[in-house]
Amino acid sequence: MSKKPVIVFEGIEGSGKSLHILNVAKYLKKKNIDFIKVREPGGCINSEKIRKLILDKKSNFNKITDLLLYLSARSENIEIIRKNVGKKIILIDRFSDSTIAYQHYGMGVN
Repeated sequence: MSKKPVIVFEGIEGSGKSLHILNVAKYLKKKNIDFIKVREPGGCINSEKIRKLILDKKSNFNKITDLLLYLSARSENIEIIRKNVGKKIILIDRFSDSTIAYQHYGMGVN
């Protein structure tokens, strides 16, 4: 196993992902281990802008647009992940499994 892994926390709303990430982050900080936290959607400046669009209650995107917005937010985060992979532990609140669950199975996007 890499000493600087990418750790993804997946689960439905309210399942404790954010709590577990917070606990792991506190532990890593206490041990002076370099890490970054990323969330989906969101995580970096551009991804946070996309997150606002996705979560805006007034928005009514079709399912393809919704998927593309999530993937756009991920694309922005991938740059951060690439720059830090192998250098820092990367903690991610949701990633591709959530896309498969929500957009594919939940919304029926093939």
